[in-house]
Amino acid sequence: MKEKMEIKVDRFLKQKGFAFEAKKILIGVSGGADSMALLNYLLNKQQEQNFSLVACHVDHMFRGHESVEDAKFVEYYCETRKIPFKMRAINVPQYMEITGKSPEVAARECRYEFFAEVMREYDLSHLALAHHGDDQIETILMRLTRGSSGNARAGIPFTRTFENGFIIRPFLCLNRNEIEEYCKEHHLHPRHDSSNDSDDYLRNRFRKYVVPFLKKENANVHEHFMRFSEELQLDEEYLQELTKEKMNTVLKEKKHEKVTIDIDAFRAIPLPLQRRGIQLILSYLYCERPASLSAIHIDAFFSLIDRCNPSGKLDFPEGLQVIRSYRLCHLLFPKGDHKGFRFSLAEPGECSLSNGDSITIQRVETPVETNRNSVLFNGKDIEFPIIIRTKDQGDRMSLKGMKGTKKLKSIFIDHKVPIDLRETWPVVTDGKNRILWLPGLKKCYDADTLDKGEEYILITYRSKTT
Repeated sequence: MKEKMEIKVDRFLKQKGFAFEAKKILIGVSGGADSMALLNYLLNKQQEQNFSLVACHVDHMFRGHESVEDAKFVEYYCETRKIPFKMRAINVPQYMEITGKSPEVAARECRYEFFAEVMREYDLSHLALAHHGDDQIETILMRLTRGSSGNARAGIPFTRTFENGFIIRPFLCLNRNEIEEYCKEHHLHPRHDSSNDSDDYLRNRFRKYVVPFLKKENANVHEHFMRFSEELQLDEEYLQELTKEKMNTVLKEKKHEKVTIDIDAFRAIPLPLQRRGIQLILSYLYCERPASLSAIHIDAFFSLIDRCNPSGKLDFPEGLQVIRSYRLCHLLFPKGDHKGFRFSLAEPGECSLSNGDSITIQRVETPVETNRNSVLFNGKDIEFPIIIRTKDQGDRMSLKGMKGTKKLKSIFIDHKVPIDLRETWPVVTDGKNRILWLPGLKKCYDADTLDKGEEYILITYRSKTT
């Protein structure tokens, strides 16, 4: 007979219209109670439904020997049960130093990047994570405390798109006590993360002091938060559709790095849609929303379009400017005075760029080692002429280790390339206008090949400063 917790999760998944049958699932396993319980639950479900399962673990390198032991624990558990397993140690402290991001944000970005890599490697369709009802309470309260708006206030969704598939969270209907009891009954002996005991982290403070207080008032408070989250998500979806419809009557111009709105038309739509409308514009202009962008900027925008002065300017994060001119408001990334360039090489040779840098194309008979400033191709895969140019609007490239294509704008943002440098960054393409290389940043999917060929094409970038 099924246990109470399993029945509860099964019912929750049925309500969500989700079945494991024929799915290819990756599960993130930290070794803690939540993820170990989910892994055990999924193993049991495999006996009833036909689906594949791969487990993965990330050592964030925060806790030294303790985190190494966590990894060994998960690895042994998977080996003894013949579960395919992938693990990686990622130097998150170093990543924090480079990016300036908080421990929680940095760890999450590194972890999810690894999850995406494993999903591509195994061609998996779903990523199962063990977030539960208490996590939902903490997340909603944290976001309300920080002043989040829109759909962010709804907390953690049961499912969302990720990589080429979806994230699912089967345990959102459970509380922490139910999961810990399940672990005891199944003798799982999960690991304990000592960092969860520290008051240094905001989530830990909510977990230790706020959530227990709420549970004293109502032991099933997590179910009410889950209902609140689901209702808010549905309301937000409806309002977003209304916003998109109304914003079509407001936009005077919509380009790659510039949006212009009619202030009078914008102010004529209901205020809840106005706030969502400016959020949509910012999401369009920013490929990745800056952490420094906050409600303060939104309030400043409304102050700008409401004031009597017919002109004004605001500086938003990462160089975005908000410029009011009479009854129009422009949100744009200034292009500066840079002029584009385009060079065509019908055969191997050297191209000198206006800033003094150069790009050299050579034929070589055997493969050579490359680095971030060089790239190698099998000669049969390259069609001359080789074009070296500045970026065009809408440019996309196929990347090594990734299905589909990615916008050059996204790549520049990922690598924190200043906006003025993006205008003069060399883009190397072949005769088919296929983007081969962004020097120093990204190479296309078939770059640095070691396949046997009659000849190879080596492209090298040299900076005037080296």
